[in-house]
Amino acid sequence: MSGKALAEFIGTFILVFFGVGSAVLMGAHIGFHGIAMAFGLSIVTAAYGLGAISGAQLNPAVSLGFLTSGRMDFGHFVTYCIAQILGAVAAAAVILVIASGKADYSVAQNGLGQNGWGAGYNGEYTLFAALVFEFVATFLFVTVILGATQTDAPASFAGLAIGLTLAGIHLVGIDVTGVSVNPARSIGPAIFAGGQALSQLWLFILAPLAGGAVAGALHGAGITRSPHVKPRG
Repeated sequence: MSGKALAEFIGTFILVFFGVGSAVLMGAHIGFHGIAMAFGLSIVTAAYGLGAISGAQLNPAVSLGFLTSGRMDFGHFVTYCIAQILGAVAAAAVILVIASGKADYSVAQNGLGQNGWGAGYNGEYTLFAALVFEFVATFLFVTVILGATQTDAPASFAGLAIGLTLAGIHLVGIDVTGVSVNPARSIGPAIFAGGQALSQLWLFILAPLAGGAVAGALHGAGITRSPHVKPRG
């Protein structure tokens, strides 16, 4: 595994371990606000710790945004996505092992921080509401990431801006879908939770990827890119 792929694996592990772990292990104590902060802090941690190696994208939708903006080639996109998914699955597995150490925990009954919608899930929002939220939230998230990491943006603040954006997105949408905006984050827990989490997984892959692709295309076209930054290629 290359240095960049390993950084993406570890960074995505951090994201899922902090974020999903906070929901599974501490959700009853810290609530939605605490979970939102855990996801945001995970991005800040990974961005400043690993960003210099791989850019700390940690998310196939973000990597797709970089691809469609012209700031990443297809080979790196595939490598990043594989590393991100593996990191998310590994983190979900570790969280499951830890959670299983509590006598009254059951993945079937308590879940594993998986995303979802409909009857029995958080606010019981509809499929359409979930689809709209995930597309719009991912579009906004990737737009911020591309803007914060362009060459004339203040580089030292990029990780903070991105982390705060993810925390804000969670404050808006945890009750809707649990917030994915990241196919890897959704795939990891769904593999172990099974059932409805797997049957609904398609939305948390397609909607974020679509949002990321549109954000990247607009950035690549110069619509959301700084006028002082020249297009690549």
